[in-house]
Amino acid sequence: MAHYSIKDLEKLTGIKAHTLRIWEKRYNLLEPKRTTTNIRFYDDEDLKRILNVALLNRNGIKISRIAEFNEGEISDRISDLAKHHPETENQVDNLVMSMIELDEKRFGKVLSSSTHQRGFEDTVLHLIYPFFEKIGLLWQTGVVNPAQEHFVSNLIRQKLIAAIDKLVENDRPDSHRFIMFLPEGELHEITLLFYYYIAKKRGLKVVYLGQSVPFKDLASVAQIKPCDYILTAFSSTFSGIDINEYLNQLSASFPNQRVFFSTFDYENMSRRFPENTTRIKNAFHFTEIIENL
Repeated sequence: MAHYSIKDLEKLTGIKAHTLRIWEKRYNLLEPKRTTTNIRFYDDEDLKRILNVALLNRNGIKISRIAEFNEGEISDRISDLAKHHPETENQVDNLVMSMIELDEKRFGKVLSSSTHQRGFEDTVLHLIYPFFEKIGLLWQTGVVNPAQEHFVSNLIRQKLIAAIDKLVENDRPDSHRFIMFLPEGELHEITLLFYYYIAKKRGLKVVYLGQSVPFKDLASVAQIKPCDYILTAFSSTFSGIDINEYLNQLSASFPNQRVFFSTFDYENMSRRFPENTTRIKNAFHFTEIIENL
């Protein structure tokens, strides 16, 4: 069971600590516990409840009314919001709750509703990415455990693969081709899968190698399937890869290809990249690159 301070709840819900204290004292919406040293804290159930309360309140239901709801009524109201009010902030909070409760059905409903409203690509750009930004905050405060993160990552991965499979393959022999892969030790492929989707949707060919590919295998793949572009991504701080050194090696091995890469660790890198390499800032940037090839 995680322990949260009222400041943690403020960060996670967007509700000021002062307001949370009023909700606690006036409406009994929170029940703080105390450590053996008499320090107040909140638990997972408090977090779940206040996320739902904040979501309902943001959509026009008065706190005094919400305080009268039982848990079943709160759950029903949240389900109605997911169907009829697909604003991004509501949907992100619904995804967060689905992750915390490991609720696959609720998670799927939110994604399906957004895809119907926006289309798949905009759902990833304007819902999934903000959701993962919030997960980053949840990691910092200890709200998310690895099982919950794996749960949602695999659900999103399944959706991406299904969307890629639905795209029509381009059979034109003159189409540009990418080889996309993650370096050895890199396992988080959601960003790479989305880049695969973007490229294939716009008519490019992709040889997708996936996670943790040994460097020595790249040359043999390129011989079998000659390519115009290489794309890789670095996300893990535990892979032990020196990104600058890896890019130098990749550039030297593929001097006639343009090498694209993305990384979360850009601020800590040397900016002396080989001439044939280009950093992808985000999915919007990659879309712009693809459409100008």
